[in-house]
Amino acid sequence: MAYVTISIGGRAYRMACDDGQEDHLSGLGEEVDARIDQLRVAFGEIGDQRLSIMAAITIADELSEARRRLAALEQEAAAERAARSAATQRLGETEARLARSVASAAERLERLTRELGTSPSGGVGMG
Repeated sequence: MAYVTISIGGRAYRMACDDGQEDHLSGLGEEVDARIDQLRVAFGEIGDQRLSIMAAITIADELSEARRRLAALEQEAAAERAARSAATQRLGETEARLARSVASAAERLERLTRELGTSPSGGVGMG
């Protein structure tokens, strides 16, 4: 278990985190501190607790919007996968029909070749 001291609103907080997560936690602390500073500039000194709540709500709103966009993108990706799967199935069906058509044409050509004989002259004399 690692510990990081982060500064938010001019106050230091000692936080525990998993080993290797120190920089991430410090970065999150810096983001929250910057958000509180932005709100302080916009609204003035309205109290640390109120600024913290406003920052938390603002961040929660952004998270909610990001989740909404992610869900929309996941739905879009699922629709694209379904469309691709349907197209792949149609392609397979088309290839199978084409293969049957080619096989049928080859059989007809072979039958015609047998009926006409194997000689290019077809047994007809040129004379």
